[in-house]
Amino acid sequence: MTDKTSHPDRALMPHTSLTRRIPLPGYETVDHISLPAAEAAGAGPLSRLPYCLRILAEHVLRQAQDTQDITPALHAVTRRQPGRTTVPFLPGRILLQDASGLPVLADLMALQSAVRGRGADPQRVRPRLAMDLVVDHAVEVDHWGDAQAAQRNLAQEMERHGDRYRFLRWAQHRLPGLRVIPPGNGICHQLNLETLADVVSVTDSGGGRPLAGFDSVLGTDSHTTMINALSVFGWGVGGIEATGAVLGEPLTLKVPDVIGLRLTGNLRPGVLATDIALSLTALLREHTVGEKIVEFCGPGLHRLSVPDRATISNMAPEYGATMAFFPPDHETLAYLRATGRPSEHLALVHAFLQAQGMLRTQHTPEPEFDDIIEFDLSAVRATVAGPHRPSERLTLSQLPSSVPAPADHEDGHRVRNGDVVIAAITSCTNTSNPRALVAAGLLARNAIQQGLSTAPGVKTSFAPGSRRAAALLTATGLQDSLDQLGFHVVGHGCTTCMGNSGPLDPALEQAIRGDDLDVAAVISGNRNFEGRIHPLVKLGYLASPPLVVAFALAGTVTADLETAEIGRNSDGRDVHLADLWPSDAEIDEVIAAADRGAPDASDDTPHTASSLWDALTYPRSDDYDWDSEEGFIRKPPFLDNDLARPFLTGDIHGARPLLILGDAVTTDHISPVSRISADSEAGRWLLERGVPPHRLVSFSARRLNHDVMVRGGFANHRLRNLLLDSEGGNTRLFPEDIVVPVSTAAAHYTARGEPSIVIAGHGYGAGSARDWAAKATRLLGVRAVIARSFERIHRTNLTAMGVLPLQLPAQAVLDVSGEETFDLIGIGDALKPEGRAVLRVFKDGHLVTELTVRSCVATHAETSWLSHGGLLPKILADANDGAPVQ
Repeated sequence: MTDKTSHPDRALMPHTSLTRRIPLPGYETVDHISLPAAEAAGAGPLSRLPYCLRILAEHVLRQAQDTQDITPALHAVTRRQPGRTTVPFLPGRILLQDASGLPVLADLMALQSAVRGRGADPQRVRPRLAMDLVVDHAVEVDHWGDAQAAQRNLAQEMERHGDRYRFLRWAQHRLPGLRVIPPGNGICHQLNLETLADVVSVTDSGGGRPLAGFDSVLGTDSHTTMINALSVFGWGVGGIEATGAVLGEPLTLKVPDVIGLRLTGNLRPGVLATDIALSLTALLREHTVGEKIVEFCGPGLHRLSVPDRATISNMAPEYGATMAFFPPDHETLAYLRATGRPSEHLALVHAFLQAQGMLRTQHTPEPEFDDIIEFDLSAVRATVAGPHRPSERLTLSQLPSSVPAPADHEDGHRVRNGDVVIAAITSCTNTSNPRALVAAGLLARNAIQQGLSTAPGVKTSFAPGSRRAAALLTATGLQDSLDQLGFHVVGHGCTTCMGNSGPLDPALEQAIRGDDLDVAAVISGNRNFEGRIHPLVKLGYLASPPLVVAFALAGTVTADLETAEIGRNSDGRDVHLADLWPSDAEIDEVIAAADRGAPDASDDTPHTASSLWDALTYPRSDDYDWDSEEGFIRKPPFLDNDLARPFLTGDIHGARPLLILGDAVTTDHISPVSRISADSEAGRWLLERGVPPHRLVSFSARRLNHDVMVRGGFANHRLRNLLLDSEGGNTRLFPEDIVVPVSTAAAHYTARGEPSIVIAGHGYGAGSARDWAAKATRLLGVRAVIARSFERIHRTNLTAMGVLPLQLPAQAVLDVSGEETFDLIGIGDALKPEGRAVLRVFKDGHLVTELTVRSCVATHAETSWLSHGGLLPKILADANDGAPVQ
């Protein structure tokens, strides 16, 4: 018999020839595109591919209904074509949160308005994908330490963000495919895991039959990768890229390398998924997995539950991977069952996975990966990360050495370097992991039994990732113990992890400012970038929920909790962490008892609107009445005037460096989410327009006010601009050589017709999918960013905004002071993938350096974006039959 997979040039027919049927109760029949049939028909060795690439292959087959020969795309996935190849990818749905989702909706409305204004049909830019928007990024810890904190914070959130929420309700009225989950229900990634994701979704095949296929999602938050734990193909993108996908524009996806992460060994007692995730983050940053997929395999895989896998997958952006993918197995099915998915759907998922040869067991042969990294679970210890990066892994005994030398300040408070002033069980990463939460509750119970209490001056809070997670601790009685230590529920959403930590005690803030102290926050989150958690808190540490409680008891990070006492009990005896830490058996028993007593999960309704949300009035008009210049909801400017025209029309001459930056500049540095201070450039601008100080709120909330956001560009008070000796949002304006805010310098260069660039080091744009980091760069007039290396999402966002990313040669020395001017020659070639340009540096009119820089444009689709001035102008031109903006 001839092996059909040995004929790489054999053309595959459209997917109709590969359709198979699955008989299922509740369905007459369900069709699916069979991967085994495709392999037999010559698609290539699909069964030997990593699981994530098999899902991509199924997408290529299913979405190529009208293609007579889909062989090239399939062979790109199966590595049968030489070189780095691309395939079109359109997800099944889009996941949004309010901070990044509101701009997507506003851009959609602005596109429709622009198309209508040019005499074309606005239906050409109607959404073609379903969108789920979870309102989770606005709640702040203004109230804490009492049983009413959550209700009070929600009420204040509704008052503070009423304008934004009225816009959301109007958008939902205008866009039938948009589902909005109101505030107070949880974090988008956890709700995606618990209720929104299908694993296997069913659509109309076009012939009237239901067609089953793998679920897929793109999210406007980098931690969308959390859904990889449930074997769903998805990751985070910028809002601009999401807008294109919503309108039916496929992503041109470069087929990535897939690294196998082989898990071996058994976890030591007391080790939690957080410890694994932080250890992997440090390890994988060393291996450079950027632009790659990490897929888990090995004999240790079955020892991790889906919630444990979710904690690990959530951290993929922190080690730079596109996805952190877990293949489907019986843990996947068990989680779907535990979270109340209907029995008919469970039967569908099980049958579909089996039919596709995709239900992994311990005996399934390992796929063929591009590389393998071994990871011994038994080597993992209790871990923290900090004080400034998630990859800065520390053991408990190493932690004290990360704190600057002690310093005292007395002003009604005694505060020292290393004192813990914030302890928060927060973020999507850990606040819905049952083992981690139960461990925290048991540690709190044990501490109370020993007579311990939270150290003075520590602001404590607990923000569950979903109401289901909160119900677990309430049902077990462990929330009472957490309450006694001050860890009351403050809301269900993103809080301290994203900077919504709220105020500290005023006297404590004054004490910290007095001697510029290095105080600490310990949170169960995924990010601890400088200036993110709280503007006065210089040291940020990531840890598991029980360790957060432990550090709240200790009140300092300067003590080695492996050996030092954490406090003294009611008898005056020293109490150590080991005396409080619950055993694995205790944790398992509490969870098992909670599961036995849990109500039917199918009755859970996480999308229930609050009465405050229902009471919001909103317009019913076709067009939105945009706010005036000081408002929250302003019409986006990116389709107006010069911003909608090509930005890179030829070589760049005489460019000024707006900033010169070092390594590891994050999107928080470029576009902060923190509260807007009255003495900042954005704060002063708002105050001048009559906005009272208490209504300045945050950059996160003001993302639909471009005048505020451009004044927040590069305005993080911890940003180190190498043109200056100080931190903050200032730069040097040349040739005057005076220090001014970044936005002021940019305005001067624009007014004089002088182009500007940004120069940076390695890992530029690390962090979130925050499209405003690229939007602010574009509004500041920056033509190109020249860096040692870029993080994936921000690099894509720059191209989507028409800004050219260029990479310096590895060994190049660029010794500049800022007084120089820069030419970029060969821009036409640099707009293409793997293109080149020549960077010439002049000082006092004389050429001092000439280097060849590499274009970081990844696909021909990005070339098209850049040639139109960005993705939005390109979509507008397409809707007008290709006519560019004049």
